[in-house]
Amino acid sequence: MIPLSILFWCTNSHAQTVTQPQPQTAAAATLPEAPHPESFLGRFTDFYRQDWHPAPTADPAPERRGLASPLDSPPFPSSDWSYGGSPVLGEPDTNSYPIMTALKLAGSRTKFYGWVSPTGNVSTSAHSNSPTGDDAYSNRVELGQIVFYLERLPNTVQREHIDIGYHFTALYGTDYRYTLDKGYLSNQLLVHNHQYGFDPALEYVDLYLPKIAKGMNIRAGRFISIPGIEAQLTPNNYMYSHSLLYSIDPFTDTGVLATVQLSDQWLVQAGITASHDVAPWTVDAQPTFTGCASYTTKSVDNNFYVCANGINDGKYAYNNTQQYDATWYHKFSKSWHMATEAFGMYQRDVPTVGGSLPIQTNTNGAVCQAGQTACFAPEWAVVNYVNKELSPHNFVGFRSDFLNDEKGQRTGYNTKYTENTLMLSHWIGTTIQMRPEIRLDHAWDRRAYDRGTKQTQFTLATDLIFHF
Repeated sequence: MIPLSILFWCTNSHAQTVTQPQPQTAAAATLPEAPHPESFLGRFTDFYRQDWHPAPTADPAPERRGLASPLDSPPFPSSDWSYGGSPVLGEPDTNSYPIMTALKLAGSRTKFYGWVSPTGNVSTSAHSNSPTGDDAYSNRVELGQIVFYLERLPNTVQREHIDIGYHFTALYGTDYRYTLDKGYLSNQLLVHNHQYGFDPALEYVDLYLPKIAKGMNIRAGRFISIPGIEAQLTPNNYMYSHSLLYSIDPFTDTGVLATVQLSDQWLVQAGITASHDVAPWTVDAQPTFTGCASYTTKSVDNNFYVCANGINDGKYAYNNTQQYDATWYHKFSKSWHMATEAFGMYQRDVPTVGGSLPIQTNTNGAVCQAGQTACFAPEWAVVNYVNKELSPHNFVGFRSDFLNDEKGQRTGYNTKYTENTLMLSHWIGTTIQMRPEIRLDHAWDRRAYDRGTKQTQFTLATDLIFHF
């Protein structure tokens, strides 16, 4: 069955990989002069008052280098066709945050901020929504994420001097299971399978070298696996729940990645990591290559981003998937755009289910042919988003998703899946976002939902993101 929005695509693209969180811009400068609150709490609450009730402003757009931004953010999670593993080269950091303003540090280049994201869903499954992502627990209200960022973005607009950035993330909530790497506090998931957990999800340093081509950034540390439309950190996504495609692909990598801007339209990346979702000091770690290229048309209406992600010998290890990924964004008009992603992944020598070879915790074996102790386990998937901006504070989106987990190595069931989701995103100012959605999932070859008892699953879900 072809997902509905793929049919729409055929009659009517790029891929934002992991986007940087879109910080919130203070409205203080746009309001009439008023007495400044003296207390921390007063300044903190005053930020929200001004953000939710801003006065009109004609302030010019901040200086940037390169092509114009294709989208409005808000309401969309990013204003650019973004790529992973680097700040957007040429984009200025002009953002302010409630807590930084309350601390009287609004002008600092080192910034502390974050968000709280409670979630809830009602599902036809009684025990688990898996393999859906971010709302794996059915019929619950829970804390999906509380996230704290400490970061300094390098100044990539200028081309005169080397600049340094850094980033540290602390994440707590049920979503820790989608970011945690083996070797990073992983016993809370791999040994105890806690519902809630803590993950220092991202820790890296950026070195910006302006004289190489049109700018190069070198990132060293732990960062989000770079291909794709979706990301683990919830403000970076169009929708609350994740596609099936995203739910089974790599999450974070530890290593070094170089991003080089060859021209306003071309960008290339290359790096070495310790393999997917593992710390360098684990037995699963091995030298692993990632390479990507991004091309944007002069009109900024199309962007193509292709990656060979996590390439090594491909032998079975903890999430050692070999991934070949392509994303495409296409902008139909000022208010309509589409994002499409496809990948093929595999591992070699995956132990057969019920066989004599051990299967690592938090991974699945493969449904191999009779008599095999291990086998080649591939999967491929495609997802399509169609998004319509309704106003500066609202957009609607429709997602269609197809996954073929041929040997069941990623989901635990060897079957084909489809998923269709309709959602609305609503912003209050630039600091609160709500994303209700309606979702229908189906497994075509066998029962794969609610712990293998259902073929079809229907969910109503929402999250709320409160930025601070």
